[in-house]
Amino acid sequence: MQVAVVDPGSGNLASVLRALRRAADEGGSNATITVETQADAVAKADAIVMPGQGAFAACRRGLDAMPGMVEAVDEAVSRRGVPFLGICVGMQLMVRRGLEHGVTPGLGWIEGDMAPMDPRDLAGDALPLPQMGWNGLRFAPGSHPVLAGIDPGDHAYFVHSYALAGGRPEQILATADYGGPVVAAIGRDNMFGTQFHVEKSQFVGLRMLANFLAWRP
Repeated sequence: MQVAVVDPGSGNLASVLRALRRAADEGGSNATITVETQADAVAKADAIVMPGQGAFAACRRGLDAMPGMVEAVDEAVSRRGVPFLGICVGMQLMVRRGLEHGVTPGLGWIEGDMAPMDPRDLAGDALPLPQMGWNGLRFAPGSHPVLAGIDPGDHAYFVHSYALAGGRPEQILATADYGGPVVAAIGRDNMFGTQFHVEKSQFVGLRMLANFLAWRP
């Protein structure tokens, strides 16, 4: 099994690779996991992972700067059904648009926009941004294979100031609470994305990565 990690220039590749390889070892996967910047290599992959951190527009520019990469990823994922995992801004790029520093088109697989957060406490006072730190996940047990072995309330590590708005309920797979519900995971068909950093989420993240490597949608 060949897993291609697409590099949009996000800077967190080393930790993602370590976590994926550890998850593969602990889960008994025979996956070969490599960072790819060439579209033809991604087109041949059995699974695709796209991490990301920083600004939506910058990661989209990084993706566009690799000749043929957007087309190769879209062909593999939305047409041929290759399993895809988006992490943080990699998840955000799955949606229709990003509204950070202007309007930037996403890949358009998931309905909604990545919009600025405005979290408030019970008194109506603004909560700090970015949302940074550990937060419990809310989801229906048994709702998705990538969430298998994780319990509602288990914590994952978040760092973000933008969140999905206008999404379809059936494409929202998990939420967290930060002054109200915040979309934590999205997906449909062969696509799954996490707003939180699975590579920094200890047991929860490693279990999800192992589940993803074993997933055959």
